[in-house]
Amino acid sequence: MKNNRITHLFGINYPIIQAGMVWCSGWRLASAVSNAGGLGLIGAGSMYPETLREHIQKCKATTDKPFGVNVPLMYPQIEEIMQIIIDERVPIVFTSAGNPKTWTSKLQAEGIIVAHVVSSSKFAMKCAEAGVNAVVAEGFEAGGHNGREETTTFTLIPQVRKAIDLPLIAAGGIASGEGMAAAFALGAEGVQVGTRFALTLESSASDAFKQKCISLAEGDTILSLKKVSPTRMIKNDFYRQVQELEDQGASADDLRLLLGRGRSKRGIFEGDLSEGELEIGQIASMIREIIPAETVVKEMVEEFNETVKRLIEISI
Repeated sequence: MKNNRITHLFGINYPIIQAGMVWCSGWRLASAVSNAGGLGLIGAGSMYPETLREHIQKCKATTDKPFGVNVPLMYPQIEEIMQIIIDERVPIVFTSAGNPKTWTSKLQAEGIIVAHVVSSSKFAMKCAEAGVNAVVAEGFEAGGHNGREETTTFTLIPQVRKAIDLPLIAAGGIASGEGMAAAFALGAEGVQVGTRFALTLESSASDAFKQKCISLAEGDTILSLKKVSPTRMIKNDFYRQVQELEDQGASADDLRLLLGRGRSKRGIFEGDLSEGELEIGQIASMIREIIPAETVVKEMVEEFNETVKRLIEISI
């Protein structure tokens, strides 16, 4: 893709970005995706600062390709995390869950490329004002923490495209080359893929979690915890406890008490399928096997090219 702004910006072969997901996105997954020609991201949201440093160093040792770190801006030790990223000369940072103005210029002053994740055109325009290098527009189909607007990817991408002229990455419900082609038709120049990479061999999620996810049917995930932080998760015993509290009119504090600490680690990393918070996207119901990340990239590229070729042959 010679004229693609995403591949040019990040120095990668294919405009496929692996999302930085908590408990899934360690150095093994990030380096595998980068080595395959996409952009791998280490998910800092579930890591202590020194754990992140270790993952960055291991990623640098296993790939000579560009990679990045995803940083939720609400992270409690954000100053320490960002200093490690700067000290370790990480070339790319994807920020989310916060104001992009806070860190964009500071990171760019260190030569770091910055992308920010948004869930609406309004926030995309704030990204443009903040001077980010690229925007990820994530629809409500995505797993994990989600926007309160509940705007679907098909609705969101063309509106963000009209609102800003920055390089645009689509996210939410994309796990195939066909989905990638659809995102491009709507104005995206790249895709950020979470669920499909969470369910690969290199993902650090537990095998129990992966096997559960590849058995899901349509409708087995739901957006919950809206009073705290809207989160898409699998319907399990923990979700039913949340639903019962919400039906009783529970406050945000009540829900935080039930959530406690480490609930997503318990579900995704440790494999507690009953009491853990099992975060995954709607597209999981299309995935039926655990394969290497390299194969995911290869198949997405092949499917994208085949889809575009087929569409060119269609006329109305």
